[in-house]
Amino acid sequence: MFTLLFSDWTWGNILIRMIVSLVLGMVIGIDRGAKRRGGGARTTITVCLGATLVMLLEQYLEALYPERLDISRIAAQVISGVGFLGAGSILVSGHRIKGLTSAASIWTCACIGLAVGIGFIDGAVILTGLWLVGVHLVPYIENRVYRHSRYMTLYIEAATGREITLISRKLKEDNCFIDTFVVDKPKAKGQYFQIVTTFKIPKGINRDAYLHILQEIDGVGTINEL
Repeated sequence: MFTLLFSDWTWGNILIRMIVSLVLGMVIGIDRGAKRRGGGARTTITVCLGATLVMLLEQYLEALYPERLDISRIAAQVISGVGFLGAGSILVSGHRIKGLTSAASIWTCACIGLAVGIGFIDGAVILTGLWLVGVHLVPYIENRVYRHSRYMTLYIEAATGREITLISRKLKEDNCFIDTFVVDKPKAKGQYFQIVTTFKIPKGINRDAYLHILQEIDGVGTINEL
């Protein structure tokens, strides 16, 4: 049963909400910063406190002008508007995309701040705890599941277009189900063709062994599993 103790409009409750918002935003930010990821403590604290103030403002306006304002309108703008901060933390580097979790963390901080700002501290604390459990526990579960997955996503560099044909032919000869096969041509002399492909290997084929087989194709340079 969630308590309504912090929902009353008092100076004590306002101070408690701001302090809780500061602490929860700091917890998420420090967790991201410890991993040297985007969205550090200063960013998450600022987002969380700002969202808290928005909800405090809405509650204040509701008390000042009862039945004249829709208390959810400003909060809705925060949820959609904070996306520009998340977009700034996403980086596309070559064939990799980084920062999606950081962007989601910033958005989540805004939601937590809104919850704390309206006095729903119980839900905000529970969500922060579940978020910490999720981001630390899920990677271990993912690794165990992916270890037994027969799908592979590879980034391959090939010297010429001939190697592209050889790789595609090899996958088909080994009865691999090709999901995607994207080729980027070199923009200058001396550069490699870049291939990003996702395929499913048949049962009985070892992932590491098959990766080594593809690396032995003449003209194939770097192969990384994504």
